[in-house]
Amino acid sequence: MAYFTKEKIEKAREIDLLSYLQIASPEEIIYDSRGTYRTATHDSLKISNGLWYWFSRGIGGKSAIDYLMKVEEYSFVDAVSKVLEIGGYEKIKSPINYKSSKNDNEKKLILPRKAKNNFKVIDYLLSRGISKNIIDECINKGLIYQDVNDNVVFIGYDNRNIARYAGVRATNSSRYMHDSYGSNKTYSFKLKSICNKKSVHIFESVIDLLSYATLKEMSNKNWDEDNLLSLAGVYSTSKDISNSKLPKTVENFLRENPQIKTIFVHFDNDLAGRLATEAIKNKLSASYEIIDFPPKSGKDFNDFLCEIVKKNEMKGYDKSR
Repeated sequence: MAYFTKEKIEKAREIDLLSYLQIASPEEIIYDSRGTYRTATHDSLKISNGLWYWFSRGIGGKSAIDYLMKVEEYSFVDAVSKVLEIGGYEKIKSPINYKSSKNDNEKKLILPRKAKNNFKVIDYLLSRGISKNIIDECINKGLIYQDVNDNVVFIGYDNRNIARYAGVRATNSSRYMHDSYGSNKTYSFKLKSICNKKSVHIFESVIDLLSYATLKEMSNKNWDEDNLLSLAGVYSTSKDISNSKLPKTVENFLRENPQIKTIFVHFDNDLAGRLATEAIKNKLSASYEIIDFPPKSGKDFNDFLCEIVKKNEMKGYDKSR
C-alpha cells in the first residue's frame, strides 16, 4: 500500500477539480457559460468557483480527490496517488475561483495531450475519403494530431503562428465533438494559400474543408493555392437575416488579408446552410464578390466526396472484371 506524508495528503486535498483536469485531462474541460464548465464525459457534471456538482447523480464536492472517489470510484489512497502523480501539481497553491472572461483572447488554450502516434486519426480521415497526401501535410504542419483518447484534434493558429483554437472530434461512430478549453473561434482551422490568392473559400466544418481540398486534388488541381477557412461549426443566423453577425473567423480573416476580393461560400445543402449563405451575402456583398458554391449533391462536401469516391471504386471494380 502506498504511504503518503500528512503534508502530501493535505496538498492533494487542496487541488480543486478544474485545476486537476487542466493538467491531467484538459480534453475533458468544456466551457459552458458564466464561469461554469462541464466535462466531456459527463455533460451534467458542472464545475464552478472551485466546486463541482454532478446533477444527474445528485453528488458533488470541492476537491479532485472528491471527484476521483465519488465519480471515478477510486479508493482514497488511489485518489491521492492519482492527484500527486500529475506533473505540475506543485505549482497549484490553492483552489482557484474561476470567473468567466468577456474577452476570448484572455483565455489560455489548453491543448489535449498528444498520443504517441496518429494511426487512428489517419484511418478515420481516410475513411471519410480525405486524401492521404493532404492528411500528411496537415499533420506535418501541426494542424492535425491524435490525442490520448484517440480523438482527432484540429488546430487553428493566429498570424504569429500561435495555436489559438483546438476542435476535438471522435474517430469512432460516436457524435462526440467539442472545442478545447480556451479555444477562440476567431482563429479556427484554415489552410492558407501559398500564393497570396485574392479569394477565400469558407466551410462550416474542417471535414468539409478537407473534402473540398481532396476533390481539387482528384481533379489534378492545386488545392494548396486556395485560402480555405472553416467556421468550426454551423453559423447560426438571426431570425431577421439582416441582423445576423458575421462569424468571428471570417471577420478576422478578411481584416488580416485585405487582398481578398472574392468569397466562395460552401455551406451545407440544408435550411441552416442556405440561411447562413444568405446572411453572408447580406453582410458582405457590398464589399466582396460572393459566390454561393454548395456541393453538387449530398448534404455537405464530405457527402459529395464520399459519393465520388464510391463511384470511382465501382468503376475500378467494373474494369477489373
